[in-house]
Amino acid sequence: MPRLQQHWEDAQVDETLRHEFEVRLNEHWSDLFELLFDLYGTRYDFFYHLEQILLTTADAWIHRPESLRRLDRHRVLEPDWFASQKVVGGALYVDLFSENLGKLRESIDYFKQLGLTYLHLMPLFAVRPGDNDGGYAISNYRSVDPRLGTIDDLRLLADALREAGITLVLDFVFNHTSDDHQWAQQAQAGDREYQQFYYIFPDRTLPDQYEQTLREIFPTVRRGNFTWHDGMRQWVWTTFNSFQWDLNYSNPAVFRAMAEEMFFIADTGVDILRLDAVAFIWKEMGTSCENLPKAHKLIQAFNRLARIATPGMVFKSEAIVHPDDVVRYISPEECQISYNPTLMALLWESLATRECRLLVKSLSHRHRLPPDTAWVNYLRCHDDIGWTFDDADAAQIGINAYDHRQFLNRFYTGQFKGSFARGVPFQENLDTGDMRIAGTLASLAGLEKAIEEDDEEGKDLAIKRMLLLQGITLSIGGIPLIYLGEEWAMLNDYEFVKDPAKAGDTRWVHRPKMQWEFLAELDDSLEASGGSIRRRVFLSLQRMIAARKSLRALAGQAMELVNVNNTHVLSFVRHCDSHRLIVLANFSEQPQTVSGNLLRTAGIGRFFEDAISGQTIGTSHDIHLDGYQLMWLKRV
Repeated sequence: MPRLQQHWEDAQVDETLRHEFEVRLNEHWSDLFELLFDLYGTRYDFFYHLEQILLTTADAWIHRPESLRRLDRHRVLEPDWFASQKVVGGALYVDLFSENLGKLRESIDYFKQLGLTYLHLMPLFAVRPGDNDGGYAISNYRSVDPRLGTIDDLRLLADALREAGITLVLDFVFNHTSDDHQWAQQAQAGDREYQQFYYIFPDRTLPDQYEQTLREIFPTVRRGNFTWHDGMRQWVWTTFNSFQWDLNYSNPAVFRAMAEEMFFIADTGVDILRLDAVAFIWKEMGTSCENLPKAHKLIQAFNRLARIATPGMVFKSEAIVHPDDVVRYISPEECQISYNPTLMALLWESLATRECRLLVKSLSHRHRLPPDTAWVNYLRCHDDIGWTFDDADAAQIGINAYDHRQFLNRFYTGQFKGSFARGVPFQENLDTGDMRIAGTLASLAGLEKAIEEDDEEGKDLAIKRMLLLQGITLSIGGIPLIYLGEEWAMLNDYEFVKDPAKAGDTRWVHRPKMQWEFLAELDDSLEASGGSIRRRVFLSLQRMIAARKSLRALAGQAMELVNVNNTHVLSFVRHCDSHRLIVLANFSEQPQTVSGNLLRTAGIGRFFEDAISGQTIGTSHDIHLDGYQLMWLKRV
């Protein structure tokens, strides 16, 4: 505290700002100290680093823009602000959507027209030239890629989004930097301080010992987790790509330096910070170096710093790992929100099998979260689809997990007889049989195949599949996230192979460039029942988003499954306060029937209105669902 008081005086900090900071510091200091002591307490210089971390955090509050401080003060009193049913998300690459940040600012009316209130911009900071893993090989956390604009452009966009009621989400790529980041360059120049920012080894002795328990993330790109650097004549730990150097968080100087980068990003106006590759950030010999206890402690320590200096900002975890491990990152003390990769995978699984058994099994014990947290529910993102369901869940309902994953891979690459999908393999490992799937929502749901074959019925079914899946993510509990392009049913883009920097990464097949003429036309030549495909998908999704926002029952996470005795139909009840909604979803192209009496007892009522179609439903007779039909039933 004496050092902090001196710091306040040197910086001539207002007494009110000091008091606000110190109240939060006193609230979180004990936990922060314990976390940092567990991580770094054995070091002789622990208290020096502790003091530097504290002063870094104080500086973050001192320099935080007043407009963001006002938001902080409000959100401290409303820690679940992101749980509203009015929060609907979209994600995009700036260059593919609007070329640059200035033009993106001009698109805010478009986001409002669609109904978005949350916008995730894929990595937009300065990156290495050539292949940069889709923006995840960052050269400078304080500079925007000059092709997209400047930091000032980003701040202007954040201000404009906030004024429009849209929260901003950015990535914090904190497991690794690019090999041309300033720290990596200084390490390559022989600076021992910065060599200790990474895992660098003079020979293969330690790397070979580590490799015995590590898995390969991109086995078709390169083998192993270490890269030989000719200039240094040493080996560097590179979990993902050879140009992405893993940061050494066992060094507290790295933690403090990355805290500075986090605070800088926060002050551009970020509401939610997506923590990239959280599973990999701590290394220990003899382990998989994934999901280790100290990885959680590290994130919790970052969380405490944010709660002290930038309390209006929350964390979103990106952990595409086993379902049991995913949920361990989610808490008010760690990551308040998280991607829901298991739901995403099992929605596609249910679409392929026309059955909800594995989805229901998973939801029965994996959907519930701690208070003041939320899932982010999505169907597609910039990344691939991995079949991250639990083998034990599958075994309990008689499914062999390995064989089932092989079936799903064949189905979604169009190799299974009768498949409607047109996905592309990603990182296929012929030795293990492992594969992930790339493809847009529309191509995976059957639209590409139907258009190729000029199959009008197939087009209609594909649209219904897309809207069914979108309707589930909009209603099941949490924040729905649309990968921009889905609202127009955009197909796979195979032109990426013409770009040498992208040709080796099939995930670019589902990262198409926005076609702004769609908005002007809202029509096309591919006729299907109900009007053009693009018009039908856009307007249907727009209406569902508007309906979601009007239904208080869809706030929060509370969800209870309803057993309708039909494996083709998923049913659940959503409730918040006194509001209640029943969701029915038919995952088959064949009509299905649900007992009206079951609906009456689950919904506590005799008559219901479908918020999607406007139809009134009575419970004195069975309820009939058309193929791929979705109903949101509220009591009338």
